Amino acid sequence: MLKEYRVKFLPIERSFPVEEGQTILEAAMMAGVHINASCGGNGACGKCKVKILEGNAASPVSPKISLDEYEAGTRLACQTTIHSDIVVEIPLESQIDKSILKRTIKDTHITSDFQKKGLLAKTPVKPLVSKLYMELPEPVPEDNISDFGRITREISVLMPGNTYVASLEIIKKLGRMLRESEWKITVTMVNSGGDCEIIHVEPGNRTADMYAIAIDIGTTTVCGRLIDVSAKGSGVRRGQESEEESVPGRVMAEAADYNSQISYGEDVISRIMYTRKKGGLKKLQGIVVKTINGIIEELLTAGGVRSDEISLMVFAGNTTMTHLLLGIDPTYIMLAPYIPATTSFPPVRARDLGITVEEHVPAYTLPCVASYIGGDIVGGVLASGMQAQEKVSLFMDIGTNGELVLGNNEWLLSASCSAGPSFEGGGIQFGMRASPGAIEQVRINPSTYEPMVFTVGKAKPSGICGSGLIDIVAGLLEAGLIDQRGKFKKDTGTNRVREGSDGYEYVLCFAPETAIDKDIVITEIDLDNLIRTKAAVYAGCKVLLDSAGLAFSDLDMVIIAGGFGRYIDVEKAKVIGLLPELPGDKFQFMGNGSLLGVHLVCLNSDVWLETQKVATMMTNVELSNNNNFMDEFMAAMFLPHTDQNLFPEVIERLKGV
Repeated sequence: MLKEYRVKFLPIERSFPVEEGQTILEAAMMAGVHINASCGGNGACGKCKVKILEGNAASPVSPKISLDEYEAGTRLACQTTIHSDIVVEIPLESQIDKSILKRTIKDTHITSDFQKKGLLAKTPVKPLVSKLYMELPEPVPEDNISDFGRITREISVLMPGNTYVASLEIIKKLGRMLRESEWKITVTMVNSGGDCEIIHVEPGNRTADMYAIAIDIGTTTVCGRLIDVSAKGSGVRRGQESEEESVPGRVMAEAADYNSQISYGEDVISRIMYTRKKGGLKKLQGIVVKTINGIIEELLTAGGVRSDEISLMVFAGNTTMTHLLLGIDPTYIMLAPYIPATTSFPPVRARDLGITVEEHVPAYTLPCVASYIGGDIVGGVLASGMQAQEKVSLFMDIGTNGELVLGNNEWLLSASCSAGPSFEGGGIQFGMRASPGAIEQVRINPSTYEPMVFTVGKAKPSGICGSGLIDIVAGLLEAGLIDQRGKFKKDTGTNRVREGSDGYEYVLCFAPETAIDKDIVITEIDLDNLIRTKAAVYAGCKVLLDSAGLAFSDLDMVIIAGGFGRYIDVEKAKVIGLLPELPGDKFQFMGNGSLLGVHLVCLNSDVWLETQKVATMMTNVELSNNNNFMDEFMAAMFLPHTDQNLFPEVIERLKGV
């Protein structure tokens, strides 16, 4: 039997039991303590550095840790096993700060515009799950129909034209419940096509107590909303009595957390690889469910709603995240010809997935299109309304992958390009997610080459997040510190451009100015990675347009979705060639499109059917073996592009630099 020890994590001052031989990263995972870990625990990224303050822990020597760091007790959490009670300090650069998620879910002007002016404002409340209160006549010799028959007869009068079914478990409970409730009951039903299923019967009138939970399962972040979907309920909680707050369908609460699967890899391929280990699929399924359960608990507390008032759950995620949630083997998503097990998912009982809601609550999952175009994109397209417009729009969701959809109400083309993790901090020496201390805005003086740096939360700089990277590259280019290949000019006369261990670099912040006591720099290797990322996204857009016989100038609107998208400076993104050179009013930001799409499905059963239509409309263009994509990719490996005619305004601004 393995010995049990305790690990104490600082600075959070929390202690947890562990088994001998577990890694610190595994212990943190089980304890719900977040530590940056990009590579899935194989020691390759070096992001999970921790410091052993007390105790016995074994770790191999790693090239990611300097000799001075090693002697001071620094180790990689994923490579260090526990052999006694230990105290572990998580350095600032290794922490994942959940506080930034409050900014992610906050009702910004971006999301608000889509909610107030888009489909959310126009969609009537007619959910997949409905509640019906009825007062049944008591049985008499002249009317001795069965208990279940009595219920379905009454429903048929109120809602004619359907066939009604129920599970054996429902039938078993009817006799006593009907009589104890004096034949006054509320019936909960699901009708998503075909038979109308009675999923719950409860005493009394519970029609006002009807809420849905919408969940967007992102690779990095899981977001949730608690929504009032009652037909007659006021939705008022905790003394809130304004007319706006009493509208059915309003959002009662929002919550978000990092997807706990992060510790097994930041990208979907790393996680698919992990499922091939013994018990790997079960572990990843259980971990994401644990995250979801935490979000549900937070939603219910914030919304003042009881668990037994939840009637419906709807999920969306990319194809891999959806497979992992449902416990479906995702192996063949990553193997040519990249085929998922399915793109359409039957409704299930949420409890069967391990989700802590009442046993009758159904869970619906938005359909996917292909291995790398998932239900999150279907939901985003649906919420954008582009599939209902005559004019052509381009939908972009930029993250680890760049998911793209082009089209209108007659046709939709989709594609996914492997953009790489640069915009989320991966592959960048001082890259990090958007958390306190992350450099998110940069302006470089073209005369002195001195930077003006803004960080998330106005904290001391700890690293650089995606929006900051775009600003930095654009700023370096406009200031003449790099050429259009992303290479530093050596004769600038500033001490901020210097030769480092990985070639030439630009110093954004010197060590005394930072929270990590290190110079924060951007290197030529970082620039190469970012240029590859932006080139992949731009090339994907170009291939889709070419496939439809269109040019960027033919677009009526470019819709930018995703948490990262809301912080992009469009003009800076044009300078580096990430976004096309179009008038500013053609760009529209929608925030978390996936969550908006799931919200719509929670509200209305017709929208659920519309998701199936949107998924069917999409024709996926596979870029991995597309020769045109490789040509466009190589052409875009330049700032902003090798074809200067595509960016005339940017080129004009760069003249003389």
